[in-house]
Amino acid sequence: MATIETTYLGGLRTEATHVQSGTSILTDAPTDNQGKGEAFSPTDLLATSLGTCMLTTMAIRTAKNDIDMDGTKCAITKIMAANPRRVSEIVVRFTFPSNYTDEQKKLLEDAALTCPVYYSLSESLLKTVNFGW
Repeated sequence: MATIETTYLGGLRTEATHVQSGTSILTDAPTDNQGKGEAFSPTDLLATSLGTCMLTTMAIRTAKNDIDMDGTKCAITKIMAANPRRVSEIVVRFTFPSNYTDEQKKLLEDAALTCPVYYSLSESLLKTVNFGW
């Protein structure tokens, strides 16, 4: 059974539905590639996947260690390259609502840098991560 079902809606727009939950998201081609840019582009979702996976993996790890990271944010910047058109770099910048010990910082960094999406992305894709310590 599929995890995600996606339908092309026309006008360079798709709708992807998460089968288990029924939640849907739209994608549009970006304005620099013939689209309207009215929703996430597929490459935006790629970059978003890295940031959200890092946050989720950090939360799993911190929950096991009684560390509160509620309100932690990450700003994600996607950098495109040409020939072939691709994502060449993803920059993730974290903002934490609390101060952490050096041991907690190490745990947070290790969790972020070992998330499944981080490992799934090509080694040729530059992943720049700033924890802001």
